[in-house]
Amino acid sequence: MKSSRRSFMISAVGLASSLVLSHESSADTTLVQESDANAQALGYRTDASKVDRAKYPKFQAGQACANCQFFQGKAGDATAPCTIFAGKQVHATGWCSAYVKRA
Repeated sequence: MKSSRRSFMISAVGLASSLVLSHESSADTTLVQESDANAQALGYRTDASKVDRAKYPKFQAGQACANCQFFQGKAGDATAPCTIFAGKQVHATGWCSAYVKRA
């Protein structure tokens, strides 16, 4: 139950953020930098193979932004908007602790 509550809260925050910033066009978005405060708080890495497994033990091989429900791109996109990082794009090969497997 704790996991679904967490997923719901992350979804709600992501949705609210994307609604607030919906006026921005995707062409104007920038890539999330690992040094961004929000990215650091969520353990975002542009390359999922570099995730600190000691700090994020729930990370599993195969998890990446491209197969996360918050990734707004199509299959094969190298980068795409992410509802967690509203107004910014993430690398398809990236990962953060908000990861939820796409259904």
